[in-house]
Amino acid sequence: MSAALRGATVDPVPAEVEIAPIHVEEFEQLLPLIAAYQRFYEVEEIDEERNRAFFRRFLGPSEDGLLLGAHSEGRLVGYACLYWHFSSLEACESVLMNDLFVDESARGQGVGRTLIEAAAEVARERGVPFVEWSTAPDNRTAQRLYDSTGAERSEWFSYELRV
Repeated sequence: MSAALRGATVDPVPAEVEIAPIHVEEFEQLLPLIAAYQRFYEVEEIDEERNRAFFRRFLGPSEDGLLLGAHSEGRLVGYACLYWHFSSLEACESVLMNDLFVDESARGQGVGRTLIEAAAEVARERGVPFVEWSTAPDNRTAQRLYDSTGAERSEWFSYELRV
């Protein structure tokens, strides 16, 4: 267990959960989870073809990032989409966990925590100092999980300018 999670309240992790990069052969199984994540955040128009084209870039090996899948009992139950990112403040590469989603049927079983730890392991393997992510201000469930990992809540505000 990483130092970031040591001493934190740990949710039970099902023994059968396996985290691995998403491969081309299972990419189509991922698309419904991506659409569910988008519905959760109230995306108005979910376009499967656009999702297929966009997320395909994260299949390994990739210069853009990595898709991690959480498998339980032979079924894909969650994913994290990692972007290779940069910090000009620390003048280094970082890992941005842009998406983290667990199917409702697998929530509360430690799958999200296991995906976070896998993202931290990817960062360690890449030799980068941190993983960063954000969530909606009203997503209290995700915030409880994130707070329990030992991660520090950022003081930065996020802005978005539609162009």
